Amino acid sequence: MRIKPFTLERYFAKYEFSTKYLISSSDCDGYSLDYILKQANQEELSLWNNLKFGYTDSSGSDFLRKAIINQYNYINEDEVKAMTPGEANYALMNILLTKCDEIVCISPAYQSLYQVAESLGAKIKFWKPVKMGEGFYFDTDDLNNLVNENTKLIIINFPHNPTGFVPTITEQQKIVEIASKYNTILFSDEMYHKIVHKPEYDIPSFCDIYENAISLWGMAKSFGLAGMRFGWIASKRTDILNDVVSFKDYLSICNNAAGEVLTTIALNHKDKFIDPNIEKIKKNKAIFVEFVNRHSDLLGFSDTKAGSTAFVRLNFDKNAFDYCEDLVKKTGIMMIPSEMFEYGNSHVRIGFGRENFEEVLGVWEGYIYR
Repeated sequence: MRIKPFTLERYFAKYEFSTKYLISSSDCDGYSLDYILKQANQEELSLWNNLKFGYTDSSGSDFLRKAIINQYNYINEDEVKAMTPGEANYALMNILLTKCDEIVCISPAYQSLYQVAESLGAKIKFWKPVKMGEGFYFDTDDLNNLVNENTKLIIINFPHNPTGFVPTITEQQKIVEIASKYNTILFSDEMYHKIVHKPEYDIPSFCDIYENAISLWGMAKSFGLAGMRFGWIASKRTDILNDVVSFKDYLSICNNAAGEVLTTIALNHKDKFIDPNIEKIKKNKAIFVEFVNRHSDLLGFSDTKAGSTAFVRLNFDKNAFDYCEDLVKKTGIMMIPSEMFEYGNSHVRIGFGRENFEEVLGVWEGYIYR
């Protein structure tokens, strides 16, 4: 299989580790190893201190899977498989899809959610948002019009990257009804799960409410542990999960031993990781609202309910890519244009998860006033 370059990740590779400021990252500031271990109880510290770097169970060690299933209401240890999130996506697409299969994928989206499928020869219909003022809304009626008896797979992502949209409980149930009407498999990217700006915006994992759903979660976004490179999939479809683990033999084979222990600690003390990230996101978003109000002639933004990002409109003729290229060269601020999502040329992604957000806005404002 030949696959296109990952546009967004190649753009990050160009600037992420060489420029001074990042304002579009979807992850939050990373926690230190010292911070993680300070949250651990004696049993968890014993796991860490006695860690040996041998092979691990390809599905995930027992202690890890016990920590994972505690995040769900109706999932047991046989219904979770641990691996890197990208690996899970890659394996699932190869297992589930063949040439000419029809799928529906949310858009804009992280490229791997649809690119692997496209490279396998799948035919993709995109579920795109409706503009609501300066915000975005994914209408379930539009999804219903895209799905039919030939739909092999529906791919969704909530809280949504990059728009920050999350459905209501009622809308979530409608998505499940649409999928279940044709017994369609639902792959739910939930990497921003639990990052909600008010408690009432929280929704359950799709694997807890639909027997044909496969939910993906991990350490990178909600937990502020992107460098851990750790995640998992959860589903009642153990036949699919077992096929994923078999496919994994051609990829990583097993999980990294240190990551299993550190992930277990983070899961068992998740409030110590997720809650500070939510507060940081909310604080930075409030600062950004004031920034947009000062520059409403240039920027269009509507409040988000979840996740760590927003998709902000540029109200001028210059396309987003050219604007971002000029910005990074003149200020050292790396900003992601909507072209990296293959979604027009008039938006940029803003990330709210970094401690220096206000400082970076100040540098951006200086650029605006030039």
